[in-house]
Amino acid sequence: MHKKIIYLLFSCLFLLMSSMSTAFASPQKSVRGVWISTVANIDYPTRPTTDAYALKKEAETMLNRCKEMGINTVFLQVRPSCDAYYKSSIYPWSEFLTGSQGIAPEDGFDPLTYWVSEAHQRGIELHAWINPYRVTRNGYNSDLNSLADASPAKQHPEYCIRYSNGNYFFNPAMPEVRRLLVDGALEIVKNYDVDGIHMDDYFYPGEDIDDAADYAAYGGPLSLEDWRRENVNMLVKMLHDEIKALDPGVEFGISPCGVWDNGGEYGSNTRGMSAYSQIYADTRKWALEGWVDYICPQVYWEIGNYYADYETVTKWWADTLQNSPTKLYIGMAAYRIADAQPGEIWYDGTALSDEFLLNETIPKVSGEVMFTYSDLDDNPLIYNIVSEHFNGEQRSELVAQAEAVAEPGLLYEDSEIVTEDIQPETEELSEPVTEEIVSETVIKEELVEETTFDVNKIVNTDKVKVLVYVDGQKIDFAEEPVVINGRTMVPLRGVFEAIGSSVDWNNSDRRVTALRDRTKVSLVIGVPEISVNDSSKINLDVAPIIRNNYTFIPLRAVSESFGLEVGWNNSNRVVTISTR
Repeated sequence: MHKKIIYLLFSCLFLLMSSMSTAFASPQKSVRGVWISTVANIDYPTRPTTDAYALKKEAETMLNRCKEMGINTVFLQVRPSCDAYYKSSIYPWSEFLTGSQGIAPEDGFDPLTYWVSEAHQRGIELHAWINPYRVTRNGYNSDLNSLADASPAKQHPEYCIRYSNGNYFFNPAMPEVRRLLVDGALEIVKNYDVDGIHMDDYFYPGEDIDDAADYAAYGGPLSLEDWRRENVNMLVKMLHDEIKALDPGVEFGISPCGVWDNGGEYGSNTRGMSAYSQIYADTRKWALEGWVDYICPQVYWEIGNYYADYETVTKWWADTLQNSPTKLYIGMAAYRIADAQPGEIWYDGTALSDEFLLNETIPKVSGEVMFTYSDLDDNPLIYNIVSEHFNGEQRSELVAQAEAVAEPGLLYEDSEIVTEDIQPETEELSEPVTEEIVSETVIKEELVEETTFDVNKIVNTDKVKVLVYVDGQKIDFAEEPVVINGRTMVPLRGVFEAIGSSVDWNNSDRRVTALRDRTKVSLVIGVPEISVNDSSKINLDVAPIIRNNYTFIPLRAVSESFGLEVGWNNSNRVVTISTR
C-alpha cells in the first residue's frame, strides 16, 4: 500500500514538473520561413542563366544558408509573371530564369524538381509561390507582343486587362481565367512533390479598372466593389477545393497585405492600405471560411507605427482567427533593416527583435516568414537576429555590439554607398504605407563666407548623408537624399521646387510632371526613363522610386532634363546645382 502511494506521488511530481517545463519553455513557432523572390532576380538566380550547373550550385548554397539559419520552410516564387520556373505545358519558361521568356535551361534541367529534392534532403519544406494575375511588369515584357508565343496571355489577349500603369493582368471576372489559373496550380501539384501552393498580395492591382463591360455582363445584383471581391473569392475557393481533391496533403495558403480593412465593425484600428477596399481581397473571409490552410499577412511595420502598428495588426489577426482552424503566420519585414539609415527605427535591428518577442506572447501566431532571402544572406545583423531566433539561441555579440553603437554612422563609416532595396512585391499596388521618418542625425557643415560659392569649402562632418545646394543655398529635406547602386537619389519635389519648377502628381498612373520655363518633364515611378516636352526620352540606369511616401529621382534626371549644371564633391558627399 505504501509503495503504491509513493509511486503515485512520484508520478504526480513528474507530471507536474513536465508541465511546468513545457509552460515556461520559450515556444518555437512551427513555421520558420523565408520568401525566395525570383521576380527581377531579387534572390534567385542572382543573374539569368541557362547554365544548369550554376543554377544548381546557387540553389544548394541558398538552402545550406537557410538550414544554418534554422529555416524550415521556403516559399520559392515559381511563377512571377505569367511564366514558370518549371517544365509547364501552360506557361513559358521565365525570362528571370534564363534571360529570355520561353528559353529553357540547358541539359533538360528543371529548377523546381531540384529545389524540392534538395530542400527535402535538408528537412526543409518547399511551397511553390505563384502570382496568379500578373502578366507584365514595368521594364519586363511590358506589352503582350513581347511575350513568348507559348504565353497564355499572348494566345488569349481577350483574357487580359491593361491597368492605368501600363501593365497587363488577367481579368479576374472571366470564368476562363479562373480555369486557367487553377489548372496552372494543379499542374504543379500533379508533377512536383511540393508541400504547398502559395500566393501573395497581388489580386486586383487597384481601383482604377476598365471593367464596366464585364460588370454589365457578370455583375448581377452586386455592387461593383462586392462583384470584384466575389471574383477573387471564387478563384480562392476553387484553388482550395481542387488542390485538396487532388492531394489533401498539399497545403494552400495566401500572404496578403497586412491590413484587411481599416475601422468599421470588423476592421483594425489602422490607416494602412486596405486589402478589402483597395485591391478587393476579402482575406478575412478566406481565413474564416477555411478556404486556406494558413494565412500569412505581411505586417511590414514596426511596433508603434502611426499608420499600422505591428502589435495592433498582429493581435487583430490573432483575435479574428482565435476560434478558426486556419493557421496564422506573420510575414515580417527583415528587409527594412537593410533599407534603414542611421537614426531610423529599424537601423539597429531592435524593431525586428521586439516583434519576435511579441509574437511569442500570442499563441495563435504559429509561424513567421521573412522577406526576403537576399537581405538575410547579405546583412550580418539580419542574419544573426533571424538565425538566433529561429534556432532558439541567445542574441550574438554582433547584435549586442550593433545595439550599443554610439555613433549612428559607424556601420557605414568606410562606405560611400548606402544600398537601398525596394520591396518588389508591393511597388505596383500603391505607395508604401509608412510613417514619415525624419532622421534625428544632426548634419554639421561649415561654409566659409566668401562672395563666390565654392562647394569645396563645405565641410560635411556626417559622411553618410548627402548635402544638396541650389545656387549656393542648402536645401533642407524632410527625407534625406540617398545613394543607390552608386547613383545619388534626391527627393523630387524638394529639388524641383528649389530650381523654380512646378510639380504635379497623378496618382492613377503614378506619374510626376514638372514644368520649368518652357521645359516639361514627366516620369513614372518604377520606369527608368524621362520624357522631355513629350517628344524625347532620356534613359536612366536607376528608376524613380517612392521611399517613405516621397518620390526620389536620380540626380542625373535633374541635370539632363532641364539642362542644369550639377556638381558632385565625392569626398564630402555634397551636390551643387546651378540654375544660372
